Amino acid sequence: MTEGAGLRAGELPDDLTAAEAGMRQAFRNGTVYDLTSGDGAVDDPHGGHPWGPERTVRARVVCWLLLDGPPAFAGRVSALKLAGVLISGTVELAGGTVVPYVELRGCRFEREVLLPEARFSTVRLVDCSVPRLEAARIHTEGDLHLPRCRFHRGVRLTDAHIGTDLLLNQAVAHRDRSGRAIAADGLTVGQDLQAEMLESHGELSLRSAAVGVSLSLRGARLHNPRARLALNAPQLTVGRTLYLTPAGVGNPLLRGTTPAQGTRIQRFECRGGVRLDDGRFGDALDLERARFVLGEEQELSLRRVQTPELRFLGERPERGRVVLSGAKVVNLMDRADSWPGPGRLHMGGFAYENLVPRGPFPLTERLRWVTAATAEYNPEPYERLAAVLRAGGEDEDAREVLLAKQRRRRESLPVAAKLWGYAQDWTVAYGYRPGRAAVWMAVLWAAGSVAFGQAEPVPLKSDEHPAWNPALFALDLLLPVIELGQVGHWQLRGAWQWLAATLILLGWVLATTVAAGATRLLRRG
Repeated sequence: MTEGAGLRAGELPDDLTAAEAGMRQAFRNGTVYDLTSGDGAVDDPHGGHPWGPERTVRARVVCWLLLDGPPAFAGRVSALKLAGVLISGTVELAGGTVVPYVELRGCRFEREVLLPEARFSTVRLVDCSVPRLEAARIHTEGDLHLPRCRFHRGVRLTDAHIGTDLLLNQAVAHRDRSGRAIAADGLTVGQDLQAEMLESHGELSLRSAAVGVSLSLRGARLHNPRARLALNAPQLTVGRTLYLTPAGVGNPLLRGTTPAQGTRIQRFECRGGVRLDDGRFGDALDLERARFVLGEEQELSLRRVQTPELRFLGERPERGRVVLSGAKVVNLMDRADSWPGPGRLHMGGFAYENLVPRGPFPLTERLRWVTAATAEYNPEPYERLAAVLRAGGEDEDAREVLLAKQRRRRESLPVAAKLWGYAQDWTVAYGYRPGRAAVWMAVLWAAGSVAFGQAEPVPLKSDEHPAWNPALFALDLLLPVIELGQVGHWQLRGAWQWLAATLILLGWVLATTVAAGATRLLRRG
């Protein structure tokens, strides 16, 4: 119940001041009631210059006009349009239905504005000074505009429903008693949420919020370094794109276009953790040139995010962690210098279909990217990268990735298995370079042929033996299972026996590693 609710519709309060009487007349005309002086310093709603009674209206009279105000003059539409006005007392419209259009520019509110569960057509507060805005479950058929406003003890828009656009461009919000600058959990916006160059000192909370088209935080600065999160928006749903990108200062805000020469660019900057877990973005999640200043225990968390395109093109975080576990994207657009170093990147279960690097991103750097994400051996990131490269026709690079996976796995094995791994790597590169086996075989065969050319073996049976052929003898030793009719007819002594045993052993090693590599390739196929 508001203070003015006891007045009958259209009834004129007895104690209206001159300023309030003028506001009433402008309301009935639907015209702007402008009490500015023309002096920019004096008219600044955020400045320290006092505004006297000639510019002051009571909150109870404002509420009376909006809820039970007089009818409009003939041929006019009633509307509350104020400029340069000081509103004393508490504006309380909780649960009320406000039909007139509301637009306040450059005004000061002495106390908090209470709008929970109120219903409006369109509300515009532009460049106003507001101690606190309480608007949980507010419902607007049209826009809610709050650009360039300053909220000294925060904004609450929990479960609010905005029919078209919510504008917070260049607004400044300070934390409330719970540490939140803007609490908008469960917010629903029919079209765009624009918070370009927003400045928040405390947590910006958008848990389970839904935005019909795009959510723009271009050039915003979110400050909450001492708490865990500066942007807390798990289960956020955006119909098209979430922009955490630069804005142009002094020129129209950037919207994916090249700024005019001389435009000063303000990047999106977040000092504190970011939580976008389970977010759904219809077109893209854009982090172009974003700066994240994280503490050691803070995260840029994108767990289980789903979007057609992730543009990970920001500045490399020096501390904290980037977490993409379980995220699913179609196109991953990134730069080599955007990703954090080892131990600061987590990608378990991160699925992407295409890599779209911005600038040079050689395979060696891409392998370092995977290594940075796997403090302990995990095959999944390597296999995902190899599958994406193979799908793009880069089969050779895919084999290099899988070879790197085997080498990384080798480091986690016991000594015996590690030695066997080295043998597979040196001989056939775990089956990914099978041509090596032929080279090794040729080298050993040639060496054995030359060596046995100096031997004088004794036949086991003097009357039954083939002619001595060093080349065939060496090949017979190297090829397991296959018999070439040489080894079983000649007897070697001394060092020649050791040489023959060495060739037999090396032949079995080559054959086994080739078989292991072939099996691995068949499984991969």
